[in-house]
Amino acid sequence: MIVTKTDLEDCFIIKPQIFGDERGYFFETFNKEKFQKLTNLEIVFLQDNEAFSNKGILRGLHFQKGKFAQAKLVRVVKGKVLDVAVDLRPESKSFGKHFSIILSGENKNQLFVPRGFAHGYSVLEDNTIVSYKCDNYYQPDAEDGLIYNDEGLGIDWMLKEEEIVLSEKDKNLKTFN
Repeated sequence: MIVTKTDLEDCFIIKPQIFGDERGYFFETFNKEKFQKLTNLEIVFLQDNEAFSNKGILRGLHFQKGKFAQAKLVRVVKGKVLDVAVDLRPESKSFGKHFSIILSGENKNQLFVPRGFAHGYSVLEDNTIVSYKCDNYYQPDAEDGLIYNDEGLGIDWMLKEEEIVLSEKDKNLKTFN
């Protein structure tokens, strides 16, 4: 496992070691001991989620408030997404900044998004499957989000505006400010 820091404090790219041969491949999607050693973060994941989407779907930017905040480890099983994290922690050096990375079933990279961040992704290929671990349980009353096209954030979702498909909930999210 190779861990690379991003420009956002406590947000990491995780590149697994892949073992492949004529039969296919094998890799660890998560190893708590290695993760803790390489990031100096102690994380206990409690919930795994999976989402299927086609090209143009945009999910986010979502977060859980207060004691229900969630850290996430995001990966793509099949297909390709642009994964985005926004630092919402006022005390952080990277407050208000975002980071984006392409995650795909091909590159097998993962993004660790710490608590106190908004998270979202745009789907760049049909038949995409996203899987992510959370270190806290989902609480509907603590759910919140930021509108995807917030001009202050300036996120390029790598989709044309007319391609983007949002849920009704995501169409009505607030701006960062």
